[in-house]
Amino acid sequence: MVFERSIQVTFQHCDPAGIVFYPRYYEMFNQVTEEWFEQSLKASFADIHMNQGNAVPTAKIDTEFKRPSKLGDALLFTLAVTKLGRSSVNLEFTITCEGELRLIHRSVMVYVKGAEKKPAQWPDDIAQKMNLFLKKEGS
Repeated sequence: MVFERSIQVTFQHCDPAGIVFYPRYYEMFNQVTEEWFEQSLKASFADIHMNQGNAVPTAKIDTEFKRPSKLGDALLFTLAVTKLGRSSVNLEFTITCEGELRLIHRSVMVYVKGAEKKPAQWPDDIAQKMNLFLKKEGS
């Protein structure tokens, strides 16, 4: 299973040439990740960060830019889990526009608890739901 979300490229995402300014992709990745947590994992960032005092920071990022995206494009973000560890999760995003691959993004997020922000085991309910998005070998 994958999580999909469409985002329309608006003026706020673009540089003066009308091309998506690369840091804006990272804002979009975060938006899609937050929506995945809330909608699919039933664990909102607001609850994790503000109410529980925990966090899910990104520890690693790797992005391959394949083709530029421009003002007006409808981008399809597809999120899959490639590895689920005790306290980390490896995510893979593909972004396409009308079937054309625009970029591939891989990141690692870590679940950390309390004021010390030390890595901790994912809560069972979150880990079980993440496992549903685990990409199978060869897919």
